[in-house]
Amino acid sequence: MSDLTSLTLKAALDGMAAKSFSAVELTQAHVEAVEAAKALNAFSVQTPDKALDMARASDERRARGEAGRLEGAPLGIKDLFCTEGVQSAAASKILASFRPTYESTVTTNLWRDGAVMLGKLNMDEFAMGSSNETSAYGPVVNPWRAQGGNAQLTPGGSSGGSAAAVAAELCLGATATDTGGSIRQPAAFTGTVGIKPTYGRCSRWGIVAFASSLDQAGPMARTVEDAAILLTSMCGHDPKDSTSLPVETPDFAQFVGKPVKGLRIGIPKEYRVDGMPPEIEKLWEQGIAWLKDAGCEIVEVSLPHTKYALPAYYIIAPAEASSNLARYDGMRYGLRVEGGNLTETYEGTRAEGFGAEVKRRILIGTYVLSAGYYDAYYLKALKVRRRIADDFDQAFEKVDALLTPTAPSAAFALGEKSDDPVAMYLNDIFTVTVNLAGLPGMSIPAGVDAGGLPLGLQLIGRALDEGTLFSLGGAIEKAADFKAKPAKWW
Repeated sequence: MSDLTSLTLKAALDGMAAKSFSAVELTQAHVEAVEAAKALNAFSVQTPDKALDMARASDERRARGEAGRLEGAPLGIKDLFCTEGVQSAAASKILASFRPTYESTVTTNLWRDGAVMLGKLNMDEFAMGSSNETSAYGPVVNPWRAQGGNAQLTPGGSSGGSAAAVAAELCLGATATDTGGSIRQPAAFTGTVGIKPTYGRCSRWGIVAFASSLDQAGPMARTVEDAAILLTSMCGHDPKDSTSLPVETPDFAQFVGKPVKGLRIGIPKEYRVDGMPPEIEKLWEQGIAWLKDAGCEIVEVSLPHTKYALPAYYIIAPAEASSNLARYDGMRYGLRVEGGNLTETYEGTRAEGFGAEVKRRILIGTYVLSAGYYDAYYLKALKVRRRIADDFDQAFEKVDALLTPTAPSAAFALGEKSDDPVAMYLNDIFTVTVNLAGLPGMSIPAGVDAGGLPLGLQLIGRALDEGTLFSLGGAIEKAADFKAKPAKWW
C-alpha cells in the first residue's frame, strides 16, 4: 500500500469514493511514511493513533453517505495552528508545554470536511525565518539533493516542515502560513505548489501570531488542483477574527483548467534585480512564453516602490512581533523560569524560552516603536506600505495578474546563510510586497536549476481574485509539466 502516498489529493479522494481503498488504509500508509522519514525532521509531533481514529470515523461517515469534501485525506498541520489537546508550540521552547483546549478555525474547517491529522509540522520559531533553522526542534532537511552533491539543503521557511512533508510524500497536503513569503518560498525550494490567499480569506483565529497585519494561512500541495481543493475548505468568514472578510468562498478547483486566453499579464520591471542568477531570469522568460502560448497578453508594468519593500517589511513585521510576543512572560501558559521577583521571572522566562532570531526581531521591533524612533522608522514604513499597495492598484488597472520569480535562488545548504541575517532576509525579496499589500500570491514549480533543484514562478493577483491565479497556475503547471521528484535518501 506504500504507493498510496504517491497519489495526489484529488486522486486519493477519488480512490476512496470509488472504494479502491479506505481512509484507514490511506492513513496507515502515510503514518508509516512519516515514521520512516524522521531524518527529514519535518514533523515536530506525530499523532498516529489520533490519525487512525479520525480515519476510522471517516470511513464510517462515507459508509453512511456523509462524505465531506476532504473525507479521509491525511494532512500535516503547521505547528503554528492550535490543535485541541495536541502540543502547539510554534517550534519554540517557550510554548513547549502548551496544549490548547480549543481548535483553530482553519483546522476546524478541515476536520468539518473530513480531513485526518497526521501530526504537527516543524517550522521556524514563531514563523521567523527563511530556512527552517530557527526551530527549537532543529532544522528541517529538504528531501531534495543537488546532483552530485550530498549537502543537506534548506526546505525554505518558515513553513519548511509543510513543504518537506508534501514534497517527500508524507502527507497529501499541509497547512502553512505566509507573513513575508513563508508559503511561496518553501514551495519554490521543494517543487510544490503554495498559495497565500488574500489577507482575510482564512481566519487567523487560533493561529499563533507573528505579525497580525501580514500573517495569512494557506495550503501547500503537490498540484494546483490539490491546493485549490484545500484552500476551499480552509477559507470562510469567521466572526471570531475581526480581520476575516465576510465574503463567499468559491469552489477554487472549478477555476483550474479554465482557458486563460485574453488575460493580460504584467511583468514588473523592478523585479529584474542586480545579481539575479541567469537560470532564474531564463525561467521567468520561459514562464512568459508559456503564458503567451496560452493566449495571454504580456504587458510591462512598474512597481516603483518595490525597492523599499524589504526594509519596510523588516520594520513593520518585527514591530508587530514585539507587541504580539509580549504575552509570553511565564505568567499564564508555557515556560516559566522562577526568579527572585517579577522582573527576574519575566527576564529569565523570555531569555531561556526565545531563540536568537526571535530575540533579534523583538529587539528590532521594540527599538522602532520606542519614543523618538516611532516617527522616524515605524510611521515611515507604514507610509511606504501604502505606496506599495498603490503601485499594485495602478498595475491592476492595466493587467489581470503579475508573473515574477518566487525566490532569487534554488534551495541553499543548511548553515550557509545562518550567520548572515541580511542575506537570509533577501530570500523574501520577491514575496514581501504581496503581504504588505494584502494580495494573493501563488508559487508553481516550473523547472530545475543546473543542479537539478526545483525553481518556482510566482503569480500575484488582485484582492479576492484567487480564481484567476488558479487558472493561470493550471496553465503554467500544464506547460511546465514538472514531474521531477526528490530521490529517496532518507
